[in-house]
Order: sequence, then structure tokens, then C-alpha cells
Amino acid sequence: MGSLSQIEVLLPELRAYARSICEGHDAAEDLVQDSIERSLKSRSTPNTLSALRPWMFRVIRNLYYDELRKRRVRREYVAAEKRLSSHGAPVPDHARDVLLRLGFRRLPPDKREVLFLVDIMGLKYAEAAQVMGVADGTVMSRLSRARKALREMVDSGQGEEVLKKNRVGDA
Repeated sequence: MGSLSQIEVLLPELRAYARSICEGHDAAEDLVQDSIERSLKSRSTPNTLSALRPWMFRVIRNLYYDELRKRRVRREYVAAEKRLSSHGAPVPDHARDVLLRLGFRRLPPDKREVLFLVDIMGLKYAEAAQVMGVADGTVMSRLSRARKALREMVDSGQGEEVLKKNRVGDA
């Protein structure tokens, strides 16, 4: 395991590399901190400074691209939501919110869990995987299936029937 003193020696280079690939100083600092945390937790961290340096750069790079992929998936999800909601009669935002909440409650617990951890609480895939005790890839596939199930439930009108039954003043 790389020692903390070795990481301290590399810190200026790590920060410079993170700033070169990130759009802001704060994002670069977060990236460096996440990479240091990962290196301190890892059992396979190189022992020599010459091996630790490229290893840390790779960790920073991987964390950065993981974040970019997550943002892209979220953008695609939002775009798909907008596309799907624009088909047929427009549903007011507050009604769609209610439909989403009703649909969320009707999902199986495993789908609710992953949606809650990632989409509501904002955990990273790795953090959600740690909470759930599964691999990162498992979180991504479960999240994809859960989002799809929720979209299908809302777009199929299943939630609208529940909404109509629960409106005030309806018989």
C-alpha cells in the first residue's frame, strides 16, 4: 500500500492533472480527494513512488470518466423522460410528480432501493454498491431496469387510474 507520505509528495502533480481534465477547481479538488480515499482503502496500491504515480493518475482518470458517464446517463434519462411525456396528451408537472410518486411506491423494494440511493439521495454508483453489497455494474443495471419500470408504469397510465380514484369530490 502506498503510504500517505508518498501521496503527499505526489499531491501537487495529482492536483495539476485533475485540474487539466476538470472544468473547475472545486471539481478537481474533489477528484483528488476521492482518488486519495480510494488509494488508502485499496489493498493493491503500489508500494513505490514510481509505481504509485501512474496508478494515482489512472485512479483520477477513472473517477473522472465514471462521473462523466453518470452525467451522460442522467441527461439521457431526462431527455427520454421529456420525450416520453410529450407523447399523447400533456400531463401537468404536478400530476406527473404524483404519478411518479405513486409509481415509485408500487415498484418492488429492490427497484425502489436503487432509485432512492442514486436518483434521490445522489449517491455515486460505487457508494450505492457498497450500501447494497453488490458490484458497481449491478447497481447500473438495476438502476436502468428500475428507471425503465417506473417510466413504463407512469406512461402506461396505471398511475392515472389511481389518481382519478383519489381526487377530492369524485364519486
